[in-house]
Amino acid sequence: MKRILLIEDDLSLINGLSFAVKKQGYELDIARTIYEADTAWTDGKYDLVILDVSLPDGSGFNICKKIRQTSKVPIIFLTAADEETDIIMGLDIGGDDYITKPFKLAVFMSRINALLRRSNNFIQTDSELYSNSIWIQLLKGEVYKNDVQLELTAGEYKLLRLFMENPNMVLSPEQILSRLWDCSENYVDSNTLTVYIRRLRTKIEDDPSDPKRIITVRRMGYKWNSAG
Repeated sequence: MKRILLIEDDLSLINGLSFAVKKQGYELDIARTIYEADTAWTDGKYDLVILDVSLPDGSGFNICKKIRQTSKVPIIFLTAADEETDIIMGLDIGGDDYITKPFKLAVFMSRINALLRRSNNFIQTDSELYSNSIWIQLLKGEVYKNDVQLELTAGEYKLLRLFMENPNMVLSPEQILSRLWDCSENYVDSNTLTVYIRRLRTKIEDDPSDPKRIITVRRMGYKWNSAG
């Protein structure tokens, strides 16, 4: 049975989500503060975390960062903070989805089921990727260029890994967005992807203005050039 941690302080929302989640056959633990969340995370093993941004004793973003230091568990942000900067930050630090209040419960449960299926079906056949002088240690989540470790955000890491797992294959913006994030296209669109591509190029390319690793294929998308 899948086990979910809900970090939320709104009692009415907690009651509604508890009923829906348990009806689906999932176990649910609830934390209403960062302190309770820290205790629950330390003591328990979870398959999914649902996380509010605004909590009585701090920001849910800090919880996400802490979880990502040790775990790749799927994380859904569930929050009233619908500013674009908040959404990008949530995804950048490791969130897998970002749902803003108010929301439709049926859609929310579909997102939960999709994330759990994706996590359950993921099979890691290799422990590392190497291509064009870029090396990813998958178990550690570390990236190196010419043996020098790179500092990537969670969003940049996901994007680079997707490219390197599909070498020399043209990926459309729609394919990339759908495979990296479950968010509505209202929140994560091709403009957001362009920002990620540009930032990633500044870290992995010898000359970001003349990229040799992430290649733009006009009117089609992007591809990873595996040739050295």
